[in-house]
Parts: sequence; C-alpha cells; structure tokens
Amino acid sequence: MPLRGDLAVKIADQPRGDAFPTARLQKGLLLFHEGVDLTEEGVGFGVPVLKRGALTIFPGAVRLAERPDGACRVITAAFEMDLVERLSGSEGRGPTSASFYAARDLLAALHRHLPVLRGPLTTLSNAVRRWRGWETTFEKIGVVATLAVTYRIDGAGGRIRVAVDLSGLAGKDITEVVVMNELGARHFDLYLDSEGARLRGRRIGTWHEVSAATGCFAGTASGVAFSARQVKGAKLYRGRELMGSRLAWSGFGYSLRPTCGSFAHEVRIVRAP
Repeated sequence: MPLRGDLAVKIADQPRGDAFPTARLQKGLLLFHEGVDLTEEGVGFGVPVLKRGALTIFPGAVRLAERPDGACRVITAAFEMDLVERLSGSEGRGPTSASFYAARDLLAALHRHLPVLRGPLTTLSNAVRRWRGWETTFEKIGVVATLAVTYRIDGAGGRIRVAVDLSGLAGKDITEVVVMNELGARHFDLYLDSEGARLRGRRIGTWHEVSAATGCFAGTASGVAFSARQVKGAKLYRGRELMGSRLAWSGFGYSLRPTCGSFAHEVRIVRAP
C-alpha cells in the first residue's frame, strides 16, 4: 500500500522468513523505503502483545480483510495470540522446566522495570546463552485470545490509525497489553521528542517511559522517520536494541490495562527532521 513519495506499507498472513528469531511471529504493518524493508527484527506497526504476570504471549497467525474508505485503505487483522518465547539448544534441545521459564520471565520483567539492572542482566543472559548454546525460539501454547486490529491508512498524509479491540480478553487472566510499533534498529538510530531530547544509538536505551507529548524515531541514512504521541489511558515507552543477528529493533510500545475495552493511536510517517 503506497504512502507518499517512495514509501509503502505491507502486511502479510505468512511468516517473512528472515534470519531473526522473531521471524516466527506474526508481524503488523511493515514499512518500505525505495523497495527496501525497514523492519529487521521489529514486529511492525500496531501489533498486540499480552502479559500474564511475567509471561509474554505473542501473535503467531492472522486473518486479514480489506475495505475501502474514501481515499484511505482499511485493513482488519485478527491476530491469534498463541506463542511464547522459549530457548533451544543444539539438535533442538533446550530447557523445559516451567520453573526455569518462570525465573527467566521474572528476570525479563526486572530488566524492563529497573534500568539500573539492565546492564548486568544483559551480560548474564548473553554469557549463559553462549555457554549453553541456546537460541530464541517460539512455541505454540494454543490460542489464548484473538484480537482484532484495524489499520486505517492515509497514504497521501502518511498517517496510520491503529485501533485494537480488547473486548475478547475478559476472563483470560491477562494483566497487561502492549501495542508495539517497531522497525529496524539499523535503519532507525536517532530518537527525538517534543521536549527537545536528541539521543543516538545506545543512548536511546532499551525501555524508557516517554514523558514528552510526541516521540519520533528517525533514520539518519534514509531520512525517514515515524512518530507516536501520548494517548490518555496508556503509558508510552521507547526502546532500541541492536545485538548481532538476534536483536535489531527501534520503536514504541503503548502499555495499557486489558479492561479498557478498546485502544487507538496514530503513527505518522514523515521525513527525518
């Protein structure tokens, strides 16, 4: 679906087949510039992720439908939330203990909420992975919920409105919903916001709450940028991670309670300031 200039977005109901572990996840809208996919390890725009305590549940499949809306295009994506992250070693062997993954998920939550621990926890995680030869994989657990996400794409204006229907989460013991908007870390290496912040590379951090009204990720090479703004009832976070062939994402996450029923936000695609 073309945007203005040499930009376009795409969504597919099949895995992308790239080299990153997240290739197994169902992606949202992917951004292309001059025919080049700018997503890398990111999940694209408007992808729901569920939290059940420390456990994270990702989408593994989607059903797509389209309808016209004047000059805009409207895509409805029904995401099936049915994947959890696991570790796999040589010949597919990895840890299977439920207590191991409970401890791993707890450490991941600490990494997310306590910035002072991020450096030591990342170092420890990388050392254990190398020692054991573990790699990230994703395992089906059965469909926990199906979430309908509607994308209204204004190509000429470079605007994407994302609306998520959360009504199907009642009684599912979900504690948090995060709506992700991620592209590639190598393509988007600069963060700016309306309060004057200008951070490059590692200075952006892996997961920080945004206090400004609007935040923006820009690519210094491509000149492409995407922005997100605060939405009442949600907390807006920014992050960027780049680590070899395992991690390569930059973007925003909206954290909200599963009881809100619905949630909508807008992503704007602009030229880098």
